[in-house]
Amino acid sequence: MRLAWLLTHGSDRREWWRVALTATGAALATGCALAAGVLLSLGGRSTSTSVAEGLVDEPGTRAGVILGLLLLLVPVLGFLGQCARVGAVHRDRRLAGLRLAGATPWQVRRIAALETGLACLLGSAVATVVSVLLLLGLEAQPDALAWVVVALVALAVPVLGAAVSALALRRVVASPLGPVRRVTEIRSARGPGRLFLGGAALVVAVGVATAMTDHAATRGANWQFPVMMFAALLAVGAGAVWLAGASSRLVGRVLAGRARSAAVLIAAERLRADPWAAARTHAAMLLVTVVGTGFMGVRHAFLAALHRNQGSLGGSMSYYTTGLNLTAAAITVAVLITLTALAVGTAESLATRRRGLAAQTAAGVPRPVLNRALLLETALPLAPALLLAGVGGMAIGVGYGTLAKAPSLPWAALLVPPAAYAACLLASATALPLLHRSADPTQLRYA
Repeated sequence: MRLAWLLTHGSDRREWWRVALTATGAALATGCALAAGVLLSLGGRSTSTSVAEGLVDEPGTRAGVILGLLLLLVPVLGFLGQCARVGAVHRDRRLAGLRLAGATPWQVRRIAALETGLACLLGSAVATVVSVLLLLGLEAQPDALAWVVVALVALAVPVLGAAVSALALRRVVASPLGPVRRVTEIRSARGPGRLFLGGAALVVAVGVATAMTDHAATRGANWQFPVMMFAALLAVGAGAVWLAGASSRLVGRVLAGRARSAAVLIAAERLRADPWAAARTHAAMLLVTVVGTGFMGVRHAFLAALHRNQGSLGGSMSYYTTGLNLTAAAITVAVLITLTALAVGTAESLATRRRGLAAQTAAGVPRPVLNRALLLETALPLAPALLLAGVGGMAIGVGYGTLAKAPSLPWAALLVPPAAYAACLLASATALPLLHRSADPTQLRYA
């Protein structure tokens, strides 16, 4: 811990960027977890608040809000994992120095994880102070259980951040003679493939069970539809991630032998060398695209059902539309977090490849060619994957509309995949200034 504090306190500008990004991710995770924990501490009690048109007053609607807050932790944890890789080149040099001083590989990884834990502690402390001030400003003061939840979350987030960092750095081995990054054959195809088969099998199983079950006996238990929707989202998302890796391998092999442009050739060779890098980097964005496209269809069908049954609603129209708006806001936040993680991952990839980029520049490759190659690395494998994610999300939305007796194609959902594609390209373009510095031939002196 002492070494981790000294290394963090004496960090240079690059490391402070990592610390700031990690603290921001920890603050977001703490805020979501605190809100979910405080709502969960209410149990089955009913309250009376003016928050979100009363959606958190009743236990039934409160459970949906809690689930949404917990789901937001998924992209936040992915963002923390990307931040742990920032500055890996400079961190490897420090780790090699520690190995020369007698540290074991396990001790070195623990020190690196504790560095991330200290940054997470900073972000968690700031978010906890803000949350406590907001809680004290409420008319209904929280009970003792809520304060216990606040303390537990404030302590758990730094521990979880250090664990995510240790998991992200599990393949890094520092040698006393220099950094050695252990790279093995990527076997990412198995994970998405198994998730796709598992999700598809669950959809079929729930569908068969629903068809064979007496509707009168299951009228009070509507668990089949949520489970089927979750399984469909899982299957489509995993299939899109698998397609991103498979298309990278195929596009890399085809274009490497037929490329007539230097930028296309460089991008094709990069895709062929590590075909699953795009799948790993864009996995969260593909999942968010499936969810966003499906949500547009669900929202369209839900609003149609509300207007059709407006006279028999148990509450005001704003009570129902507020839930849809909160869901849209949560998806928007997830998109922003995912795009930030994508930009951070692209920047770190350039920092890791700076020796090869500097060698290409020294050999006479123009900077605009490298710029186009970087964008093509994102554009080529992402297009078919986002197409599948969009089609699958629209199928889920249309299926929900059919069950809700509002079968129609939500045309607004067609805009989600192109918007996600453009946003991913813009996020990758934010790394172009770093590309100019990484491709400087003078970097060959330090690589």
